[in-house]
Amino acid sequence: MLTFAAAGAAIVASGYVGLVTGAVTVDLGLGRRLRSLGPQMIDIEAPREVVFGIISQPYVGRPTRALAEKVRVLEKGSDMVLAAHLTPVHGRLTAQTVETVRFTPPQRVDFRLVRGPVPHVVEEFTLTEQGSGTRLEYRGELGTDGWGLGQRWGAAVARRWEHAVAASLSSIRAEAERRTAAGRSS
Repeated sequence: MLTFAAAGAAIVASGYVGLVTGAVTVDLGLGRRLRSLGPQMIDIEAPREVVFGIISQPYVGRPTRALAEKVRVLEKGSDMVLAAHLTPVHGRLTAQTVETVRFTPPQRVDFRLVRGPVPHVVEEFTLTEQGSGTRLEYRGELGTDGWGLGQRWGAAVARRWEHAVAASLSSIRAEAERRTAAGRSS
């Protein structure tokens, strides 16, 4: 009996690790619940083209060493890439999502989840000119299956997802403002 309990616990633990890391996605198409991601908005003291360039750089250009550890381009097209995003989660676990990323320079970047901890995510970064700067707005939608249980899982994933997006927006702002200040002083 103890062997069955241990085997059951191992299966549950493996399933949890698979869900958290994105290795296993539950996509049953039953009991789908959708929830909004964002909106998150930041104003950046940099031209829209500079901000767009920073967002698109790890996908279409040469990523910095720090970004190369977080983003791996798997396939490139003329206006879209397939990319793996690596995000630390619990302890030594790293979530890997695979997403298509579509570019509409210089005003929009769209993301669509292909594989991850939930079956459905669509997101967009919209860039609008604000005087001499840029407003970067993030919006998205996250969907899970499994009615109430899936909805609770989606809430947990959404908290981490939005936290990761907020960190990305902050780093985009810092780099765009740094580049703009450096360009003004040279």
